[in-house]
Amino acid sequence: MRQIVEIVPSRPGWYARWRTAGGTRCYPISLWALVEEADGSGREVIGVDCAGQWPGADDLDAEVEFVRYLFHAVDTGTPEDAEPPSTLAGFRRRPATTT
Repeated sequence: MRQIVEIVPSRPGWYARWRTAGGTRCYPISLWALVEEADGSGREVIGVDCAGQWPGADDLDAEVEFVRYLFHAVDTGTPEDAEPPSTLAGFRRRPATTT
C-alpha cells in the first residue's frame, strides 16, 4: 500500500499523455503528489490530471496506457492532442487514492 506524503498544485503547461486505441490524448496536470511505500522503501512523484487519472491507478480503463508527462509552455498553446477545454469542463474530480 502506498501513501501520499505531499501534494502540490501543478503549474500551467504540464500534461499527461495517454494512449488509447484511437491514438494519444493529453490532459492538463492538476496536481503533483509525492507517494511512498508504507515501509518507506520507495518514493515517486505522480501527476494527477484534470480527469482524475494517474499512472498506476487501480481504476484505469484497461485500454488506456500512460505514455509520459510533458511540458508545453503556456505561450506556445496546447499540445496538438490536448483534450479540448469544452470536453474537460464536464469532468468531476475524484478523491485521490493510492494503491
